[in-house]
Amino acid sequence: MKVLVVGGGGREHAIVRTAARAASVQEVICAPGNAGIAEEARCLDLDPHDAGEIVHAATAESAGLVIVGPEAPLVEGAVDALEAEGIPAFGPGAEAARLEGSKLHAKELMAEAGVPTASHVVLRSRREAIEHISCASYPAVLKADGLAAGKGVIICATEADARDAAAVFFEERRFGDTEVVLEEFLEGEELSLLALCDGENVLPLAPAQDYKRIGDGDEGPNTGGMGSYSPVPGFDPDEVERLTDQVHRPVVAAMAGRGTPYRGVLYAGLMLTPDGVRVLEFNCRFGDPETQAVLPRLRSDLVELCLASRQPGGLAGTEARFEDDWAVTIVLASAGYPASSSKGDEITGLDRAAAIEGVEVFHAGTARSGDAIVTAGGRVLNVTGIGADPAEARQRAYDAADLIDFEGKQMRSDIAARAVERVVG
Repeated sequence: MKVLVVGGGGREHAIVRTAARAASVQEVICAPGNAGIAEEARCLDLDPHDAGEIVHAATAESAGLVIVGPEAPLVEGAVDALEAEGIPAFGPGAEAARLEGSKLHAKELMAEAGVPTASHVVLRSRREAIEHISCASYPAVLKADGLAAGKGVIICATEADARDAAAVFFEERRFGDTEVVLEEFLEGEELSLLALCDGENVLPLAPAQDYKRIGDGDEGPNTGGMGSYSPVPGFDPDEVERLTDQVHRPVVAAMAGRGTPYRGVLYAGLMLTPDGVRVLEFNCRFGDPETQAVLPRLRSDLVELCLASRQPGGLAGTEARFEDDWAVTIVLASAGYPASSSKGDEITGLDRAAAIEGVEVFHAGTARSGDAIVTAGGRVLNVTGIGADPAEARQRAYDAADLIDFEGKQMRSDIAARAVERVVG
């Protein structure tokens, strides 16, 4: 069959590469793709936000499966449009994808399902914001209700910071015309746990840990993610099942009860606090950059799992098998990211980096300019090292990342350092 992957980032590059390994796949196509994906798959020039274009392309290509990567097309109803035309599509419909599209909706659903999360209040205006900010405990967190590419979260250490953040949301309107969630700040470690869902059954994937802030030691503003690793020390299959029972399965059951069954990937961003697990957020798609650390370890057939997720009860009796090795992913970002981003800077060292044993390079914000590959803004590349333990995987990832260069390159130097300390010592 032909598989069409919608999107053009590092997550989609990892999906393209993994889908190409499936025995049933004749060809993988990507729309719109990027400079790196174009070296491995045929790319179509279309707008991933235009459901009509996606349906037209899938029909013209006789695609046997469409995997929608980014959150925005899912929230906008791309899967609904595809399935309405009889085209098999992987991902939740628009109503189910509101779990990511609206923080307020997610909070309401978690309360209904009994899923633990941070306490919160809803702010609908600058006046309401100032009123609640003046009596909040600090640090505190302000979040845009809608989609914001992972950057609509501002952590405020003081009341003054919160007032500045309120201006960002309600005066500058950096994230559009949105309501805002004022949430208690949760202390602990983050954990990303992705699971495949068929509307009834939930199949957890390997856990990962993500690094959201731009700087070492979790300093600076939030980003879409600056690195990740998988597996995570202390989270064996039994512990993963326990978390899935506590978080994913109640939400899937609640959504089924509402008549909006969840099919696709359900990503839970968790905080492991001294008082137990708390859900920070739900995403309705594969995480980025977690996917770039999880999928290289997957040994089950991704396409078969995606097709099974489409059918009610289709995941019953299935398993997701992973290698025992480790994967560490380093994100290389453009100059100015996340506030702004440079474009058109030539990238060197890609071939030398990819030639290192146990290294996979995934393109995100790249484009071709003549014979050169250049930056296209934001997060530019994801460099994944695979090894027998986190130290080997981490060393390979950083060795490869150091060989790649472009003007203003940004990367954290502490990705997976904690895992190395805990596992290797």
